[in-house]
Amino acid sequence: MQFVIRTDVSADLQKVWANFNENLFQALVPPFPPINLLRFDGSLKNDEVHLELNFLLFKQVWISKITEQAAKENEIYFVDEGIRLPFFLGYWRHKHLMQALPEGGTRITDDITFEAPIKALSWLLFPALYLQFLYRKPVYKRYFK
Repeated sequence: MQFVIRTDVSADLQKVWANFNENLFQALVPPFPPINLLRFDGSLKNDEVHLELNFLLFKQVWISKITEQAAKENEIYFVDEGIRLPFFLGYWRHKHLMQALPEGGTRITDDITFEAPIKALSWLLFPALYLQFLYRKPVYKRYFK
């Protein structure tokens, strides 16, 4: 299952890329589930991010690895893929794309592909995951004024 969320911000591409760091990651975390950041290497190829999700009655570890990263004159992207996922996810790929806009500013695109171990569960997870990434739009806009 796939969904894409695009957010235009007023900061230029290089500023956005320079600030795609641990501070931004922490700002983007939605209120639920609470997340404990265990490790954040960065956004370059082979970097890893380790999280502990707290669902109150149980906790789940999520480990993602940056499998791709590239930069062109007007575009920078990186891809994180889940290498250890919570039990309700079987596959995770998140492409973070930043593109310079002709009129100034940057378009940030979150392109997410995921699958649950059971297909019906993917449909149940979709609204929750979509809303968690929709939560990022106003955060990006505030962060990159």
